Amino acid sequence: MMRTPQRGLTLIELMVALVIGLAVTLVVTTLLIAGENHKRTTTSTNDADQTGSYAFYALDRALRNAGSGIAESADVGVLGCKLNVNALLPRAAAFPAPFATKFLGAAPADLRIAPVLIGSNQSDNNTSDVLVVMGGTGAGGGVPRAINGPGDANTLILQTTVGIFKDDLVLVSQPTTPNADCLLEQVNAAPASPKLTLGGNVYYTQTGSATTLATLAGSVANYVTPLGNAQANNVQFQLFGVGTNNTLYSYDLLQNQLKVQGTGADTSQAIADGVVLLKALYGVQVTGAPGILSSWADPAIAPYDINTVMVTPATMRSIIAVHVALIVRGEYYDKNVVSPVQLNYFTGYADAAGNSLAQTYALTTTPDQRHYRYRVYEFTVPLRNMLILPAT
Repeated sequence: MMRTPQRGLTLIELMVALVIGLAVTLVVTTLLIAGENHKRTTTSTNDADQTGSYAFYALDRALRNAGSGIAESADVGVLGCKLNVNALLPRAAAFPAPFATKFLGAAPADLRIAPVLIGSNQSDNNTSDVLVVMGGTGAGGGVPRAINGPGDANTLILQTTVGIFKDDLVLVSQPTTPNADCLLEQVNAAPASPKLTLGGNVYYTQTGSATTLATLAGSVANYVTPLGNAQANNVQFQLFGVGTNNTLYSYDLLQNQLKVQGTGADTSQAIADGVVLLKALYGVQVTGAPGILSSWADPAIAPYDINTVMVTPATMRSIIAVHVALIVRGEYYDKNVVSPVQLNYFTGYADAAGNSLAQTYALTTTPDQRHYRYRVYEFTVPLRNMLILPAT
């Protein structure tokens, strides 16, 4: 039986097959590259969204608790008093990064008590604000109690110690002397009413900047405000700022994890990476009409700069909200320019004189920031503990 000889591909047919194969390969490769770029872009955008959402949650939670336990003591010398905490505050050295170079002029010895303070452009990245948030726990009381009899360097005499327990933190203030020392103290033993025993623990503060505990405890003109419990770590005195590495940080002014829990170090805690900018405005209520928002105030301009607000309790009481803007960035670098020249925030916000507070964040070309994708988050947080206060 004879076989039919098989004919091989001609050169032209081979070239046509190669061209078709190359075309198919090119199409498939293009689709794969486009799909991979789309996946990376989507992932980067989702990462930015998640970063913004979590940073929003962390700041919103802290700000909503601002003033808890101290707003109720607005009339007994707490607002604007110089915070003294054993050897921790006033602080002789600068705070850890990102609060080291610019916060309070890198000389934080004059930090005062306030529900919220905004240090304009005082993060180490030179463009972000520093948020200072202070508050205790509602379960800890917060209602100030008058000193009812002469105490000493280890004893406070109150009319009653009901609701105060061992390791509770109390603030001793002097309403007759504005902006004076206030001393944070830790209860050393179970109270035996009407006596609180202090001393021998982390937050025992015997001497302030200009006064002693013995002096404050010896005057019935002074007050004691319960804030919370050291072991429960439910007293919030925190800083929030952005570092030079595009990371949002918090810092515990009381260093509870290190000093009480025995873990960690005197350092800031990273909250979320990819945060490029943190900015904030004060929401100010109508004069004589508590609880009604009147206008917004720029913390870079007096009398709402941090140094003025810190020593002006009336201004603190007028602040009933904070508006926060966050700019977050995805980590994927796109070879194409994908972002505008600048990002806008605070659009539509104005101060008491009607001046626009709108601001822009310019995306630089060195390094080229426009090859990344950004999200701008803005939110307003009412300060519920300040809203309940009567008009001054």
